[in-house]
This record gives sequence, C-alpha cells and structure tokens, in this order.
Amino acid sequence: MGLILGVVMFVLILQKRNQKSLLYKTSFHPLPITYYLLPITFFLLSSTTFAQEENPNRPKIGLVLSGGGAKGLAHIGVLKVIEEAGIKIDYISGTSMGAIVGGLYAAGYNAKQLDSIFTHTDYDAVIQDFVPRSSKNFYEKGNDERYALTLPFNKLRLGIPSALSKGLYNYNMISRLTHNVRHVRDFNQLPIPFLCVATNIETGEEVILNSGYLAQSIMASGAFPSLYSPIIIDGKYLIDGGVVNNFPAEEIKKLGADIIIGVDVQDDLKDRTFLRDATRILVQISNLQMIQKMQEKKLITNIYIKPDIGEYSVISFDKGSEIVDKGELAAKAVLNELKKLGQNYTKEPLQEVKTERDSIGIKSLSHTKLDNYTRSYIIGKLRFKPGSNLTYGKLKQGVENLNASQSFGSINYTFDKDHDEDRLNLNLTENPNKTLLRFGLHYDGLYKSALLVNVTQKKILFKNDVISGDFVLGDNFRYYLDYYIDNGFHWSFGFKSRLNQFNRNITSDFSDGVLFAENNISTLNINFIDFTNQIYLQTLFVQKFLVGAGFEHKRLKIESETLQNSTSLFEKSDYYSLFGYLKFDSFDNKYFPKSGWYFNGDIQSFLYSTDYTNSFNRYSIFKADFGFAKKIIRKTTLLVQSEGGFSIGEESVPFFNFVLGGYGFYPVNNFRPFYGYDFLSLAGNSYVKALFQVDVEIFKRNHLNAFANFSNIGTNIFDDDNWLQRPSYTGYGFGYGMETVIGPLEIKHSWSPETKDHFTWFGIGFWF
Repeated sequence: MGLILGVVMFVLILQKRNQKSLLYKTSFHPLPITYYLLPITFFLLSSTTFAQEENPNRPKIGLVLSGGGAKGLAHIGVLKVIEEAGIKIDYISGTSMGAIVGGLYAAGYNAKQLDSIFTHTDYDAVIQDFVPRSSKNFYEKGNDERYALTLPFNKLRLGIPSALSKGLYNYNMISRLTHNVRHVRDFNQLPIPFLCVATNIETGEEVILNSGYLAQSIMASGAFPSLYSPIIIDGKYLIDGGVVNNFPAEEIKKLGADIIIGVDVQDDLKDRTFLRDATRILVQISNLQMIQKMQEKKLITNIYIKPDIGEYSVISFDKGSEIVDKGELAAKAVLNELKKLGQNYTKEPLQEVKTERDSIGIKSLSHTKLDNYTRSYIIGKLRFKPGSNLTYGKLKQGVENLNASQSFGSINYTFDKDHDEDRLNLNLTENPNKTLLRFGLHYDGLYKSALLVNVTQKKILFKNDVISGDFVLGDNFRYYLDYYIDNGFHWSFGFKSRLNQFNRNITSDFSDGVLFAENNISTLNINFIDFTNQIYLQTLFVQKFLVGAGFEHKRLKIESETLQNSTSLFEKSDYYSLFGYLKFDSFDNKYFPKSGWYFNGDIQSFLYSTDYTNSFNRYSIFKADFGFAKKIIRKTTLLVQSEGGFSIGEESVPFFNFVLGGYGFYPVNNFRPFYGYDFLSLAGNSYVKALFQVDVEIFKRNHLNAFANFSNIGTNIFDDDNWLQRPSYTGYGFGYGMETVIGPLEIKHSWSPETKDHFTWFGIGFWF
C-alpha cells in the first residue's frame, strides 16, 4: 500500500510541477502523464497484493545447516531446491561451513549467487594464508627470499605455529560479501534471522553467536582447530562450533521455528581403512560426540536431508560442483514434502544482493591496545590513512601487509557507522613469539656451498623494532646484521653490519688490465673481504616508493698469492661515504616474475679514505636498475631489464668499479651478473646493460627460459655517444629452473660470440 500511495503522490507532484513550469511556455496538459502511468499503478497494485497473499497462520520454517568443510557446499544445492519449492525460510542456524553458507543466505544472497561465489573462490588461499609479494615491504621481501624455514623460538625451545592459517582470505571475502549488512549488530535484524555456533576453546563451552559483526561470527564458527587460528570475540577464544554442536536444531527452535528443515553433511564414523591421514582423524575426533547426539536432533527435525557425499573429504573443494549437485539430488528426494510447505504462501521473485559496490569510506580507524607496536606502525603497514575512500581489494591488501609483518597472532576487523562513513576497528593480537629461528641453503659458483642460520628478535629495545642476524657457514663465512625501527609513514631508522668474503680466480683486475699487464698474467686469484657498516633512515614515498639515506663505513681488503714479484696485499683501506636511494618493487616473484615492475636508484659519495694505495680522490657513483615482467601468452612471460651507472669526480677507486659476469650470486658492491662471461670478468667505472628473457612455465613451478644480454662497459663511456652504438659485450643462453621450498633450483648455460666461451652455472636455494 505504501508503494501505491508513493506512485500516486509522484503523479500528482509531477502534474503540479509541470503545470507551474510550463504554464507560459506551452499548451502541455498533464493528463496524458496520468493516462500513461495509470496502468503501471494498477499493475503495481495487483502484483503487490499478489506477493503479499500469504497465509498469516502458516508455520515458521527454520533451516539448520551442519558443518562439514567442503562437503558443506551441498547446502547450496539444497537451497536451490528449497527456492524451487517456493519456501520462504524464516530462521537459519548453522555451524562451520553451514554458518558460512547460512550466514550469506541470511544476508540476502540467493542460491544461484552462492553457487557463483563458491565456484570462483580460490581454495588454495582458503586453506592457507597466501600473502602476495606486493603486500610485503622491502625488509619482509628480503626475509621471504632468503630463508627456507622459519620456526618460533621461545625459552630456548623450538616451537611450531599455532595454526596453518589465520583465515585472512576467508575473512576478507566474507567481510566484502556482507558489506550490505556490516552495520547490523542484532542478527534477528538481518533479512533472515540467523545464529551460528562456536566453541570456547578455553572452557569447552558452546557459544551462541546471534549478535555482533556478522563476518567475525561466521569465521569464529568455522575456525577449524589447527587449520585456522582462534577468533577472539568479547575476550573469548573461539574455534569451530562443530566441536560441541554441529547441528544447532534446538537453538533454531527457540527462535520460533515451527518446522525444521535440517541438512546434515557430517561424516558417520569411519573405520581404519578410511582414517589414513591427519585431517580425517581430526574430523572423526570432532564428530564422535556429535554423532551420538544426532539421534535426538533428528527427532525434532521435520525434514531431514543427508546428501550422499561419503566419498568426499572436508577439503575436497576441487570437487565443489559435484558436491553441490549431490545436495540438489538429496533435496529433490524430499521435494514433495518441501512443496507442501511451499503451498502456504505465494512464490516470490528471488531477491539478489547488489554486489556492484566494492568501496568503503574509512573516516576513522581504531585498533586494540598494543604493547610493542605504535599506531604509526599499524597505519604504515596498512598503507592507507583515516579519511581514505578505498576498495575492499585495498583493504584486503592492507590486512595482508599486517600479516606479512609476522607481528600478530590473529588479525580481524569490524566496521561501525561513523556519520555517513565507517570507522574501521582492527582487532589485533600480538604474536607472543618474539624470537624466530630461520634457515636457508645455497650454492653458487662464486660463494660455493653455504648454510644460513638466522636469529630474529622483535621488541628488543623499543616499540616497532626488530634485530636480525644472518650467519652463513660454509666455504666462505659471512654475516649480516640488521637492526631496524619501523615507523611506517614516518621516518624509520636502522643500522646494518655486513661481512662478505670469497676466493675466486678472476679475469679482471678492477683497473682496466693495468695490474695484469705489469705482472704479465691473464688471471688473478683473489681473497676478497668486505666489511661494511651503515646507519640509515628511510620512509615510504606516496605509499609505494622507499626513499632513504645514510652514512657508511667500509673496510675493503683484497690480496692475492698470484702476484709473486710484489706484495700480495694490494688493497686495505677504510672508506667513509654518504648514500641515498629510491626503490620500488611490485614483482609478484623475485626469481620467476610473471607481472610487475621494479626500480632501484642510488647515489654514493665517497668523502674520505685511509687510502692504502695513495690514489684516493673524492668522487660519487650513480646507478639505476629498472625492469618489468609481463605475460605475453599463456604461461609465457617476457622479462625486460635495463641498468647502468657512472662515476663523477677526478678519479674513481677501481675496487668500486662496476664488474660484470656470472650468475646466481648475491650482488655486493657493484658486482653484477652477466650471461656469457665468467664471474667478475668485465670492469669499468661506467656501464650500461640490457637483458631480455622469455620464461615458459612448462608445468607448475617448473620453468624453461631463454635469454640475451648486452652491455657496454669501460672508462667514462658516457663522455661520448659511442655507448649508444653496437654493444661491445653480448651473451646468450637458456636454462631450467624449479621453485622449491628452499628457493630456486637452477641450471643455466650461456655463451658469448666475442670470446666463444661457454659457461654452465648451477644454483641451489635463495640467494644470500
């Protein structure tokens, strides 16, 4: 009736406005408008009356959806048949996967929408937290690309993570999908009244969740033990409700349901032939108590539906469409009973949640009180500030940034209304393990074999700080120490200390061949030792670029037993310099990128040296490195990289010249890889280099690639335009690489047309 009155009022107002506005302009008559709108009015009158023809005494229908992991996708098939029968659900209760499907249905989604949502879900991400590389800052990227194994270390004991995943992918997805009801705090006010069940892990008690933030409650009900971290609500540590009540029939009856439709996707007890893995055993344990109670629950369930899904497991998400069909088939077996219920009211058109909107205005931001981290740290990780209008994708990335820091044991959030926008409430639990042990393995042709042991300690002196120590044991001992105070968008501070050393036969003497000519040699065996200390400060620029500056002390020692007619020590100096840098990196993978680009530019000005060679003059080095990766056809990626550098001053120190050659080693100073030439083969105080590579992922995590690189390098090559001419040095090759838990396993073969030399390099593990 309100709609009819609204239409009539609209007609009258429109007539009056037209009379006033057109009185002196035209002979327009308002009657035709009424004439054209009158049939619409009667149509709305008749259709509205038709939709409201409902038996006022009809029974209230309650729907119970049990938990069961991937098998819970059968609920969607059942809902399709329920809608086909014309049944209007008045109440929904659910546990675990039943809470997810039921909660979204209660929020306004229909079965067809739910089917589409779960069809397009990334189930690899559902089971474990995947943090894209773009969500990590440069410090975190370095960690993930150096260590093969990370373990918590507390009170001199190694630990294991409390859960495989924090469930952030699920939380972000459910939060976005329930955008339309994000301000509803009483679940009885949802389009369909709803409740779900969780378990208080500390007391073992059942917790009924019928109020609060819908996404948070749904995720608490589905927090499967050991797979997902507990969700904290009102101070309670909550896990999967299936532990205590996997079929909440009594609870929905208390809401007012007269007739209960129950969908049971739980396993019956299995014998030893089925219990072949830990997941199935855990499910069986959680089902023991529930199966005993199911006989009583069936008695109060009027229409009991149990899909035939015994062949599937709780993680059979790859069989989702089959499981949905099984649910539909089971519901059609009781279709006559469902249709009888549907006769109590007229079938209504299905409502659909409008999902086009994917943005939210964050007017303010709050977070739980933290002992070890500041507000600036949190905002810096999120990479957006209060007052931002952002997409859910941007919010998801911010949450992933927080997770990438490994500073928090659990992360979730809620929204409250703040005038016409929202207040984002971050619920963060600090990770109790502040000490981590990390390990890595590596082999290359320059540093040889190496075992990496890392100790990382957070909150050692101040809030937001972390100290990390790498110790490399093997053919060449090395260490790397980094102390860093991360203040997000504000200036952050740090100190680095590094010892790097190797022994190698090289074909460059760092000084345009002068040393080789004087001693009548073509190769030189050197012991190279670099001891560097830096104090630096850095910050984020436009939320993406890292800009920083600092002061460096470096002691360089180079000696060789090859030189028989002179001292074996030809460099032993301390250098003091200022440096600055600008960095950006959006590669999705450092070693096998498929998308993204990076830029790394820096300047270093050498101010003073103890000058062992009596040849030091103040000078500066400028260098820049740029590259991008783009998929050109399916599973084929093009990588293009360009770099260059030069020095400014009276005369550069030859030991800091740019030196090209080799592959697979962690670059130090100005040593750069170059295909076609052996390690440290080409040297000069200025250079330019380009690389083109095509990579084909022949099957998952296995790559074939072909590449070509070109360079001009020498003394002051930019003084004229010769460097723009044909490159003096070229190299071509092909290789195979495999992504493993310890890093890339690679073999590359290259040759140079200039020297006719061939080189084959093996690399194992992350570079460090």
